[in-house]
Amino acid sequence: MNAKKRALGKGLSALLEHADLDIQSGYDVERDLLAAGTIAKVSLDLIDSNPYQPRTDFDEDALLELAASIKEQGVIQPVTVRKGEDGRFQLVSGERRCKASRLAGLTEIPAYIITANDNAMLEMAIVENIQRENLNPIEIALAYKQLILGYDLTQEMLSERLGKSRSSIANYLRLLSLPGEIQVGLRQELISVGHARALISIEEVQTQIEIYNDILAQNLTVRDVEEIVKALSDAKKMDDANPDDAESKKTNAPINEKHFSARKLLSNFYGTRVQIKAKKDGMGSIIINYSSEEDFDRILQLVNPT
Repeated sequence: MNAKKRALGKGLSALLEHADLDIQSGYDVERDLLAAGTIAKVSLDLIDSNPYQPRTDFDEDALLELAASIKEQGVIQPVTVRKGEDGRFQLVSGERRCKASRLAGLTEIPAYIITANDNAMLEMAIVENIQRENLNPIEIALAYKQLILGYDLTQEMLSERLGKSRSSIANYLRLLSLPGEIQVGLRQELISVGHARALISIEEVQTQIEIYNDILAQNLTVRDVEEIVKALSDAKKMDDANPDDAESKKTNAPINEKHFSARKLLSNFYGTRVQIKAKKDGMGSIIINYSSEEDFDRILQLVNPT
């Protein structure tokens, strides 16, 4: 475990620094970098993907832009590969550059060639990507999970090794508890991390998905979602605090996020506070509040503009 702890957090640059030293002076590298190699051009057909790569989503437009740049200027920064079997190589870092180079029509790419075991591959691929901050929230969460499982770490230990707060790591890991549909939305930037964190506090999966769909349909802000979640929570607390209120349970419908969305729309339209009270039989009432006679006339004009 101690050896694992020492390796975490160094990332690719530290390991490649040792590789350079090994090339130049025969420096005895640490246990995760079993041998150091050199920089050479490697056929793209001989490079296999990194199974530990946390990045799974690639912006196609950005790849095309990078491909155009590579066509004009070439690959400025070499990728990093490790020696595999049968003369093949496994990518450690630089998958975007490899993809873009293929799009640009290149057949080979400059690469640092190293020999590294699986633990080093895991560390270099994940830590380097996290440090570069180019992963989406779900990819970061999965990367943290991989490190925790791969190195048998607690969240506290991982926070120390990466220099991240434990609460930040915990918040990312909680994102993995969301339904797959919402995780996809977060990957595709349809919603923000703030939206996702608000949804996490809702126990019912179906309600999470319904509110998620409302976020997309109505362009709800994080604040809007937090208000809906708070109202749901407050209603549940009131219900739990009055378990013997049989008459109320007979007639009143449970809190429905659809009502809160409707209340927001009506409040915005009328420019005043609107209350919605629903009953189990499908009936209910909508109460529009006004603050003065002038306010009443204003609202009436909105209802009947003629």
